[in-house]
Amino acid sequence: MCIVKLNGNRIERWDWMYKELEQLSLQSQYRELQECSPSQEPGWIIRSGKHLLNLSSNHYLGLDQQLSIEASPHRIGSTASRLVVGNDPIFTKLETDFAAFKHTEACLMISNGYMANVGTIQAICGRDDIVFSDKLNHASITDGIVLSRAEHVRYRHRDMNHLEQLLQKSDPKRRKLIVTDAVFSMDGTLAPLRQIAELKERYNAYLMVDEAHSGGVYGDKGEGLVHALGLTERVDIHMGTFSKAYGCYGAYIAGDTVLKSYLINRIRGFIFTTALPPNVVSAVYHNWQTAMKEGWRRNDLLERASWFREKLHTAGFNTCGSECQIIPIIIGDNATALKFSARLGEEGIAAVAIRPPTVPEGTARIRFSLMATHRMEDLQQAIAIITRLGQEQGII
Repeated sequence: MCIVKLNGNRIERWDWMYKELEQLSLQSQYRELQECSPSQEPGWIIRSGKHLLNLSSNHYLGLDQQLSIEASPHRIGSTASRLVVGNDPIFTKLETDFAAFKHTEACLMISNGYMANVGTIQAICGRDDIVFSDKLNHASITDGIVLSRAEHVRYRHRDMNHLEQLLQKSDPKRRKLIVTDAVFSMDGTLAPLRQIAELKERYNAYLMVDEAHSGGVYGDKGEGLVHALGLTERVDIHMGTFSKAYGCYGAYIAGDTVLKSYLINRIRGFIFTTALPPNVVSAVYHNWQTAMKEGWRRNDLLERASWFREKLHTAGFNTCGSECQIIPIIIGDNATALKFSARLGEEGIAAVAIRPPTVPEGTARIRFSLMATHRMEDLQQAIAIITRLGQEQGII
């Protein structure tokens, strides 16, 4: 791929950009946008004019993404930040009801998951504090720690012995925060939350858990992995999103009332930005209510994921220890992963190659994401295609 040709005439003042993009292209790390639109068939999309089985979406529960105007009689725009004149009553309704759902005192809605993680960590930590972070945590967590200027201590993925060693070495007088994803979005593994909660208490730290990929999926009504494990009161800061299982947009921080008040006064991405559109918040409320009531979506999702994962594993693929609806297969180098993804597309399957820096060097992969509304006959056909292509390319 030649970046210069794609972008027309080369302009000298942007030469450094061209060179960096060309280097990315040589490393098979260059990325482009492709137009996608939903299909009328559940679990399918139309990408670049081609009808594809969608195995790349975070839309785990397959909730309806089209809400009529009659069902959401709210304004399109908030006109200002929530601290000015943008705090529509729908925010209060959602936050009050969702806090009760999460079994916490309070909840604060924030524009998106990235802003929630970055803003919260930056707000509660400073240069005198220490943040202990799983090595495979989401980039938004890493960026929040960097912006906070706190000491950033990374522990090996899900290695509780390593985390305890690091906690033991830390100054007991310094404020400590442990932060982890509940579900790691590129591996499909689950955090050992019970052990982390024990270490948090033993070493007098705070604990923040990102439930972006577990909210709506785990728990009797989709409360999340923390609740499903009975750890709600042992987690200080609950973070999650409405853009994945709930099929909408936005994020939340749930916890004690004082935490909410503090964040309202300290999160820069909350204070200095226009609030989410009220009609979006209304759609979030609608989808959340639907997800609670329709437990079959969670059951079908996890059953399909278990079946799909077992079929890939039996075929000989390395599924990276996946335990949930996110099921990667490790390919290795970037070029091979891109080629495999392209071949899948030719065969009618949308499955994206995930490459560094999203994942560590040498671990490029295809990341499959299951949905409750995937039809079993479509998944069976997909397994046959994935296995055949894996054999053809020497991956298995």
